[in-house]
Amino acid sequence: MKMKTLLLSVFIVAIFASCSTSQNVNNTQMETKVLVKTTKGDITIKLYNETESHKTNFVKLVEENYFDGLLFHRVIEGFMAQAGDPDSRDASATARLGSGGPGYTIAAEICPKFYHKKGALSAARTGDQGNPTRRSSGSQFYMVTGKVMSNQELDQLEKQAHTQFTDEQRADYTTIGGTPFLDGQYSVFGEVVEGMEVLEAIEKVEKGSGDRPKEDVKIISMEIVK
Repeated sequence: MKMKTLLLSVFIVAIFASCSTSQNVNNTQMETKVLVKTTKGDITIKLYNETESHKTNFVKLVEENYFDGLLFHRVIEGFMAQAGDPDSRDASATARLGSGGPGYTIAAEICPKFYHKKGALSAARTGDQGNPTRRSSGSQFYMVTGKVMSNQELDQLEKQAHTQFTDEQRADYTTIGGTPFLDGQYSVFGEVVEGMEVLEAIEKVEKGSGDRPKEDVKIISMEIVK
């Protein structure tokens, strides 16, 4: 049976799950970067050492060429660009996408220090109702574009979510932007370090049904870089 479509919730949930035992990782180890070649240009992302399970899985899939030929199948301007559905490879224009995966999920690694600033790399997942522990998709991910927020908007989000943004979060959300209402709900496991203009170009493409780009935006290949 296929997983239910992996949609990103826009509702605010204030629970911050603890980082997994991977927080004991030696964070002085060399960081891992991945070059994502797309039909819109190249994006380089770095993977966080602290979210070890997500990092290890992503590297494994990259080395297996799992992502090659897959589409950015769901793109919402001012929000995010989502990819990683194996069913999107060579998909017809009318195919329903967003429910594919490698046949497994990953335990959540939701670390408060990693949040949804612009450029954040995070794992998609099914909703809380059928996934109360917020396990991540084994392959689907999204890159945050988001929007710049005002301090007043962040104040309101704090009241609604019964949480508090750090000074660092506020600085990012009020300058480069992001999607703060997703914090604490999804496992952020990396970020864009080069090629933000490519991500911005992807988010601006014309979309059709299901927020799928009318002209396919494809991942040509991914490779680990130093």
